[in-house]
Formats: sequence, C-alpha cells, structure tokens
Amino acid sequence: MSDPAPTQKLVTRFAPSPTGLLHLGHAYSALFAGRLAHAAEGRFILRIEDIDPGRCRPEFEDAIIEDMAWLGLEWTQPVWRQSERMDEYAAALETLKAMDLLYPCFCTRKDIAAEISQAGAAPHLAHDGPDGPVYPGICKSLDAATRVSRIADGEPHALRLDMDAAIARAGTLTWHDRSRGEQTAEPEIFGDVVLARKDVATSYHLAVTVDDAAQGITLVTRGTDLFAATHIHRLLQALLDLDVPEWHHTPLLTNSDGERLAKRDRAFTLRAMREAGTDPDEIWAMAIRQIARGAASANEL
Repeated sequence: MSDPAPTQKLVTRFAPSPTGLLHLGHAYSALFAGRLAHAAEGRFILRIEDIDPGRCRPEFEDAIIEDMAWLGLEWTQPVWRQSERMDEYAAALETLKAMDLLYPCFCTRKDIAAEISQAGAAPHLAHDGPDGPVYPGICKSLDAATRVSRIADGEPHALRLDMDAAIARAGTLTWHDRSRGEQTAEPEIFGDVVLARKDVATSYHLAVTVDDAAQGITLVTRGTDLFAATHIHRLLQALLDLDVPEWHHTPLLTNSDGERLAKRDRAFTLRAMREAGTDPDEIWAMAIRQIARGAASANEL
C-alpha cells in the first residue's frame, strides 16, 4: 500500500504596487496573509507589482520593505518584481494568441466613449462592468488583412481577449472563496478585457494570474474590491492550464467619512504611524477596530 500524498502547504502572498506609501489597510492585508501562512507552517511571499512604469517609484518599493520589516513580517526570498517578468507574460499572450483568443484593438478611450454614447438604440452595447464601460466591440469584426496592415503601419493598439470564444473554450468554471463559498465564474461581465497595451505589455489580470501560479500560491488573500476580478483570473487559469488556488476576500478599511483608505490618506500611512511612535504590535488591533467601525456604519445606513 503506497503512502498517502503529502498535504499541500499553504502559500500566501502580499503583492503591493510601489505607487505610494502603504497604509493601515495594506498592513491588515499583509498581516492577514502572513499570519495565516505562519500558523499553517507554510510560506508567505512578497511580490512587487510594478508593471506601470509611469506611476511606480523605487523609493516606494524601499518604503514597502521598511514597513513590512517594521510590522515584524518575514517572507520567502527572493522578492519577485513584475517588471522583470515581461517574457513570462509575453509567453502567456502567445499561448492565447495560438488559440485565436486575442485580437488587436486600435480604439482610443475617446473612440469607445463615442461608440457607447451612440448606442442608445442598442442598450446592450452600453453598460458598465467591474473595470468601467464594457468595450462595445468596435475592432472585433476587423478582417485579418486590416489588422495586419494597421499593425505594420505602427498604429498603437491593445490586445483584447475574445470573451465569447474564451468562454466557449473553457466551459463552465467554479472557484472557492473561503468567506463566500463556492462561486460560478462569470467573466463575461468584463466584456473583451484588455490583456496588454503598447505602453504596458501586460495587464494586472494577466500578470497576477501567471505569477500566482508560478509562485505556487495556494490561497489568494485580497480586499473585496478585487472580488470581481477573480472571474477573469479563473478564466485565464483555465485557458493557460494553471493550478487553481482558493481565495479569501477581506473587508476594506475606511476613513472617518466611510471612504476606503487610499494612499493619499497620510494619517493612516504606516510611515506616519511609525514616526508618531505607534507600536507595530498595535497595528493589527487598529485595523480590526477600523473594520468593526466600518461595518457598524454600514449597518446604520
């Protein structure tokens, strides 16, 4: 009789973008993931999601490392930076292209807005998805020769996922969220989502899906603001034949006005708290109180 298969170790991650200073909400997310991994004797990974060169800054990455160390967190080395993994994202795009699931989109935001504004007679073309207005399909019907010609002329373009074809190929998909139970994926709510642009050769959706699989993440913990994105990520996992983790979407922390914390909320930044002499051991309790206050405010509405 063969030995039973070993239980899979829990692997969590915290994946901030270096576009500003971390705040109390980030601390809660990092501590939540880190403590889960520690309690399960698993691994906790820090990943820097810096695919946007226009907004990411080295000084903010340095601040992330300082804040994480101040919180007492330890993570598996080395730290991955998405800016160093563009070849992996390009390979994933080539896989999708070989399946005939991508098409070039030459539309500007102005083109899309104009098309949507003219869609009064066809309201199904004018609705919002989790990322904003759903693309109305302007370039989807372009013939192959036109696409090739426009690309050869150097016309800027994005690569969109042909959602109808992708869903037909993947079939019905499910995923499990520890806070909400079994979910059925509905990626169609996004429409033909962008997976790459000329200025940024990948998207958040593609990069995070590829990296979570490559790093062996077994539990994705993140805020409820990214719950809808899981529908896309589950589809991409199926198309790219990647392992499927569990998810746990956590509450968002809010300020005194009931608005979710943002990097501009200086009073809540970890640097400001550290400079004010806050005990790092108190940060978790502060975050829990903030969540409780936000929940109480919501119940009063």
